[in-house]
Amino acid sequence: MTETGKRARYLLNIIFFVEKGKKMGKNRRHPQKQSIEERIRNFNEVSHGFIEQDAFEEARRCLQCKKPLCVAGCPVGIDIPKFIKKIAEKNYEEAIKIIKEKNVLPGICGRVCPQETQCEGVCVLGKKGEPVAIGLLERFAADMEKEKTSPEIKEKKNAPVAVIGSGPAGLTCASELAKQGYPVTIFESLHMPGGVLTYGIPEFRLPKRIVQQEIEFVKKLGVEILTDIIVGKTLTIDDLRNMGYRAIFIGVGAGLPSFMGIEGENLLGVYSANEFLTRVNLMKAYKFPESNTPIEVGSRVAVIGGGNVALDAARSALRLGGKVSVLYRRTENEMPARREEYENAKEEGIEFHFLTLPTRFIGDENGYLKSIEVVKMKLGEPDESGRRRPEKIEGSEAIMDFETAIVAIGQKPNPVLTSTMPQLRLERSGIIVVDPETCQTNIPDIFAGGDITTGAATVISAMGAGKKAAHSIMRFLEKKAK
Repeated sequence: MTETGKRARYLLNIIFFVEKGKKMGKNRRHPQKQSIEERIRNFNEVSHGFIEQDAFEEARRCLQCKKPLCVAGCPVGIDIPKFIKKIAEKNYEEAIKIIKEKNVLPGICGRVCPQETQCEGVCVLGKKGEPVAIGLLERFAADMEKEKTSPEIKEKKNAPVAVIGSGPAGLTCASELAKQGYPVTIFESLHMPGGVLTYGIPEFRLPKRIVQQEIEFVKKLGVEILTDIIVGKTLTIDDLRNMGYRAIFIGVGAGLPSFMGIEGENLLGVYSANEFLTRVNLMKAYKFPESNTPIEVGSRVAVIGGGNVALDAARSALRLGGKVSVLYRRTENEMPARREEYENAKEEGIEFHFLTLPTRFIGDENGYLKSIEVVKMKLGEPDESGRRRPEKIEGSEAIMDFETAIVAIGQKPNPVLTSTMPQLRLERSGIIVVDPETCQTNIPDIFAGGDITTGAATVISAMGAGKKAAHSIMRFLEKKAK
């Protein structure tokens, strides 16, 4: 068949499947959410997820494509049509088993992964309508699981592996190794495991009970998690080798906040989003006085940035009593935040000032923030990210009154660990250089993945790297054993 003929057949197949979906008379189901009036006053989960009937009806929308593009769009390779078919058959236990063959954190991924740009972004039904709600169905299957059973573990091997960091990359790498019988220990610097899942994502988007449930599942696989250990301070890499670990995976994320480098950033009331969210989430400041870690936001709050972290900080500050404005130097179209979270933030009353760049923080006589000098921007030619570069409009300076500012313009690797490893190859930004196919560093027994190798990215991309690294570690250890 000619290339033209192949393309014609492909288009006819898409039209056939889309029309088939229309004839089935199903529109995408949308879950119930807390009312706006309620949710802005609490930290409970905003979306209630699917009820059983909606999940059943949504699963029936899936066309069960012979060549499912959604699977290729999933960084961890879940057999999406297969698990959705089981939901359509109301066989929920089988659905979650299928998911967990590839993903041990389904309740987390179903809530925070950017499905709209991954699996759902390539769904055939999305060509002329709304794609199947794959993320919500994954969440449904995870939430319906009654008995958190463990899969069969292969025979134990005498090749212990150390994993540094208990975020999504570390948890995934550890679980993949444990399933194959490798003894794995995770070393976590904080007092609770989960990494960014625990300290970075607010309760209203990702309840901590879900994180802890899925971490408990990883532990059932035989993974040991040790907290309050900072590798690079408490222990060194050589200490881990001397303890008998044959390979090491570094999945410490990129938790060092970036600042703007403008006047007044040291004023009281100016936070990094990293500190703000850690205090709110990990230290449970939102439960004060039940928690003994209060955080003061004042009545007027500015959040600087346009990503998911910025919106998490803005929506948290709103719930703590502030009137919140997001200042972003580009337009709505360039915002990297998930559209769903942006729409939720607008519904909740958060104001957005686009094409606005802070140039100076202004304090009062006691060293507290009282206002921010800003300048208006316009969009010029595209920069290296492909987005149009913001440029200052001369003479557009203005003063905006705020008592709190939260800077959410990105994060970079913390050098606590890497500074103790002079032989490790790093990029200028501090990112660890790895082989993209194996996640192996220039030091043979050390592998790395997730944000420490890419800069701040998504939970699911970190998980994909953790899985890839685990399989590379297995090959490395098998080769050494010969």
